[in-house]
Amino acid sequence: MTTPPPDDLVRAVEAALFAAGEPMSAEAIGAHLGGADVRGALLELARHYDGRGIHLVERGGRWHFQTAPDLAHLLRREKEDVRRLSRAATEVLAIVAYHEPVSRAEIESIRGVQTAKGTLDVLLEAGWVRIAGRREVPGRPVIYATTADFLTHFGLESRRDLPGIDELRAAGLLDPVEDALASAMEAGDEQAASPDEESAD
Repeated sequence: MTTPPPDDLVRAVEAALFAAGEPMSAEAIGAHLGGADVRGALLELARHYDGRGIHLVERGGRWHFQTAPDLAHLLRREKEDVRRLSRAATEVLAIVAYHEPVSRAEIESIRGVQTAKGTLDVLLEAGWVRIAGRREVPGRPVIYATTADFLTHFGLESRRDLPGIDELRAAGLLDPVEDALASAMEAGDEQAASPDEESAD
């Protein structure tokens, strides 16, 4: 495939994103369009859609179209969330997000209870958490981090956009389950797991 002429590149990028089944990186889009440098086209498209019913956004280095935030309520359907997390999974996901990369021993130190393997499996299967390697300490425990899908699902450009606990409380976004999580997160800020306390996953 040859690279589209400059005048057609923006349209080609737009078409590629509309046809894509999932968010795409600039590199992937460029490869699909004959190796074109599409960054300028992506920025032009983002400006074009700014203020419209859909926006072109970048989340975790991948681009996709999404409904404008102020219109999302018009399209929301009342249905059961198949990814509704248990209290334990919610706590673990937040700990990973705010402290990554983090081992199971560190997660348990922050939560104050043991974490079942199934809890992490749920997050791995959802695509929100990934194995990020092993800690270079005795036992070399597995460490976990969030994924680009996590950022996309929660509308974050990067982890720097994660709200603080005080912000969540002020916005009234903490229900009793999540408030327990907030307490766990605040405890984690005050207590870090010591490397010699870690064990193999």
